[in-house]
Amino acid sequence: MKHFVYGNEISTNTLKETKSIIFGGGCFWGLEKRFWELSGVVLTSVGYSGGKTENPSYEEVCSGFTDHAEVVKVDYEPNDIELKDLLKVFWEAHDPTQGMRQGNDIGSQYRSVVFIEDEADRNVVELSMKLFQE
Repeated sequence: MKHFVYGNEISTNTLKETKSIIFGGGCFWGLEKRFWELSGVVLTSVGYSGGKTENPSYEEVCSGFTDHAEVVKVDYEPNDIELKDLLKVFWEAHDPTQGMRQGNDIGSQYRSVVFIEDEADRNVVELSMKLFQE
């Protein structure tokens, strides 16, 4: 299946030259659209992450019992866009101070989260969070 925006094949495996990061910042559709506009992003996909139920349905996630967050996975070319630039878009696209909500969307699935796939990215994410908190 091809991605609607990028035309790339959608796959669970990313290409060798790309990196991935997963963001949760409210409804995944709105957040995902913000990343479509960035040069260097090669694929986005949405789903649920961080919970205890395998392959939960929308209704299960909305129940609050699965502990999942709505997320967008961003695959990007690190030679074309830096992680700090992706994080800037993430922090500016939502209000993490709202807790378990974003605007009218209320529930633990709308919390602010970042899941890293590369441990080397942890310091960049934590520094970014600190800078935007200030």
